[in-house]
Amino acid sequence: MTLQLGDVQTTALIPVAIKANETLKKNARIKDDVAVEIIRHLEMDTKPFDKFLSHEGVVARTVMLDRMVKDFVAKNPDAVIANLGAGFDNRFARVDNGRISWFDVDLSDSIAARKKVFDDRDRVTMIAGSVLEDEWCALVKAEVQKKNAPVLFLAEGLFMYFSMEEIRAFLSILKANFPHGTLIAEQNNPMMVKNQKYHDTVKNTKAVFKSGTWSGQEIADLCDGINFVEEHSFNEEMKKHSIRGWLFAKILPKMNDRWARFEW
Repeated sequence: MTLQLGDVQTTALIPVAIKANETLKKNARIKDDVAVEIIRHLEMDTKPFDKFLSHEGVVARTVMLDRMVKDFVAKNPDAVIANLGAGFDNRFARVDNGRISWFDVDLSDSIAARKKVFDDRDRVTMIAGSVLEDEWCALVKAEVQKKNAPVLFLAEGLFMYFSMEEIRAFLSILKANFPHGTLIAEQNNPMMVKNQKYHDTVKNTKAVFKSGTWSGQEIADLCDGINFVEEHSFNEEMKKHSIRGWLFAKILPKMNDRWARFEW
C-alpha cells in the first residue's frame, strides 16, 4: 500500500503510528487494530512519529474524546456525528451503538488514502472536501433532518493548522448550515506555534501550526452565537499514567492541548 498525502495530511500518520504501537502493548490503554494493519502494510518506521510526549498526548486525547463521544451518544442514541479532518481515525468502531450516523470528512487525498484502508460500513459515509467550504454539509444536513437528531462535530488535530480567520470561516459555515449543534475541538496554545520546531513529532513533517489559544473563549468570540461550554487539558489523563506525564502537567500545566466543547 502506498499513500500520497499533503504536508498537513501527513500528520495523520502520527496518531496512526502511536495507536498501533500502543495497541501492541500488553496493557494497552487503547485498541486500534486498523492502525496496526496500516503500519504493517506501509512497512513504516514509526520512531520519528512516536515520541514520549506525543505518544502520551495521543493516548490521552483518544481516551478523553472517546469518553466524551460515548457520553453524547448515550444521551442522544440516534445522533449524527461528523468527524472533520478524519485522517485514519477509527473512532466509529469504538463508540458505535448500532444507531448513530457517522460522517468522515477530509481533503480528497486523505479520503482516497482512507478508502484504501476502510471498507464500506453501514451508517458510515466518507466525504471528500475542505471543511472551509460548505459542500460537505449537504449530506450531513440531510441526515440530521431525516433523523430529526442532534449533530456533533469533532475537530481533532485540526484547528492548529488553521489561522484564526480560517477558524472563523469554519464556524460561520457550521452556523449557516446547522441551526443547532455541538462542536468538540482540540485546542493548542500560542507557545506551541512559536516553538513548533521543537515539537517532538510534528517537526518531522512539513506541517506548520498557524494558531493557538489560551482559552476556548477566544474561539467562541470569533462567531456570534457560538457558546464556549468547557475545556479539559490532556494533562488530566496524561498525569495518571507516568511520572514524566505527571511532571509535565505539574511544571507546564498550560502547555498541553485541550478538548474544548462549544454549542449553538
